[in-house]
Order: sequence, then C-alpha cells, then structure tokens
Amino acid sequence: MKKTIVITGAGGVLCSTLAEALAMEGHKVALLDLNKESAIAAAKNIKDKGGEAIGVEANVLDEASLRQAKQEVNNVFGKCDILLNGAGGNHPLGTTSDPFLQEDDLKIKVEGFKTFFDLDPDGIQFVFNLNFIGTLLPTQIFAQDMVGRNNCSILNISSMNAFKPLTKIPAYSGAKAAVSNFTQWLAVHFSKVNIRVNALAPGFFLTEQNRTLLTNGDGSLTSRGNQIIERTPMGKFGKPEDLIGTTLWLCGEEASFVTGIVVPIDGGFSAYSGI
Repeated sequence: MKKTIVITGAGGVLCSTLAEALAMEGHKVALLDLNKESAIAAAKNIKDKGGEAIGVEANVLDEASLRQAKQEVNNVFGKCDILLNGAGGNHPLGTTSDPFLQEDDLKIKVEGFKTFFDLDPDGIQFVFNLNFIGTLLPTQIFAQDMVGRNNCSILNISSMNAFKPLTKIPAYSGAKAAVSNFTQWLAVHFSKVNIRVNALAPGFFLTEQNRTLLTNGDGSLTSRGNQIIERTPMGKFGKPEDLIGTTLWLCGEEASFVTGIVVPIDGGFSAYSGI
C-alpha cells in the first residue's frame, strides 16, 4: 500500500538514501531539511528515478516551521502515515578535547582545549535540543495525522552511543540515550491508537559530519577511526545502504506487531567487549 512518508534531516547522506529506498518501494516521500536546497536536490534525485517526492524546508526546533511543512505535505500528498525522525548531530561545544581527564589538564590554557569543566552549557543544550526536541516536536506535529488510522508508525534515529557512550562526546551520547528512552515511552503511549514507534541505532557511518574526524585527507584513517575499526567485529564502517533493510522492515506491515525496539546497526560494535 502506498504511504505518505515524512523524513526530517532528509538532506543528509543517510536519510536521503533511506528516502530514495522508500520512494522506490512506491511510497510518496516528503524530504524535510533546514537546508531547503539540500531537500529539493534530494527530492529531484528521487523524481529523476521515477519516484514521488517533494523537498520541504523545515526547522525541527520550530513549531511554526513544522506546521507550515505539514500543511505543504498534506496539500501535496495527504496525511502522514510514517514519520522518520532523522534530524540530529553533535557540536564541538559539547565535546571534550581528550577522552580521559588528567590532573595536569587543568593547567592547560591553550585556546580550544576543553576538559569536562570547560564544556559550554549552550553547546550541551544545542545538542540535546537538536536530537531530542528535534525528535519530539516533529512527532507532536505529524503524529496527529496518524491517530486511529491503520498501519502508521514512527521511526526514530538513535545511535549505538545510546548503548555504549563514546569518549569525548557526552552531550551527543546522552541525547541519543534520551531518544532511545523516548522511543520506548512513546511506543507504550501510542499503543492504543495504532501507532508503532521504533528506532534505528546506527554505528559508525562515514558522513560529512564525521568524515574529518575519522579519515585524513588522503583517505587513511585517523587514530580515532582506527580505534573504531579495531572495535568493530565486521572491520569496516557502515554504508548508508546498510540501513535500508531494517528501515523497510520496521516501516512495513510485516512488522505490524513490532513496537518499542531500538535496533543496533553497527557491525557488532555494541556487542564487542574488546577482549
């Protein structure tokens, strides 16, 4: 059955790939992104391949913006059947310079060097808002279309950080843990109105947000990139296409009795003790 699917953060590599896959299954896909040009370009790519898609500007932290986007989606495609909350990310202001605090770190006065005690509350709040509030607000707006209807669902994007917090990024790890918890809470809350709620927890995928953190200019791995690969049993980064199968399953009627789960897609990273 053809559905109307709304995807936030759809201008990015991962969500634009999922949008294309869903469109190729015959669904009508609305690609929402703060960057209107990116959303429109991703939608054009889908339409050029024979799919139905529109690109819509939307700020997941602004209720008025989301309501305007919903009106546009409803006018073109009708009511939303599936919401994929893909907007998210990290910020340097919520990141420490080193993985471990050493006593001598407190004496370092180099510009840009940050210990836990130097983390900017505004940066922490930005990361929490983008990942958690940026999941909650679109759900409040678009899930109203789903109440009492059949075969509607919400798919959030958590992270394997929610299972095992990574060093240096406390804000992002905590925010994604909140997304996982919210997924479970919402699955219970919406269980009587026929809305399923699940989440993907991607491991390490190379995107424009993390490419310089994980790879050098020549394509070789940075020290952090090497750490990740050494602790990933499958020995590689994920490709955007690796998310497609689980997404199609959780959004499809084959998963009609599946709700409240968070699925790690991480090459075994979250299962590996390192020994």
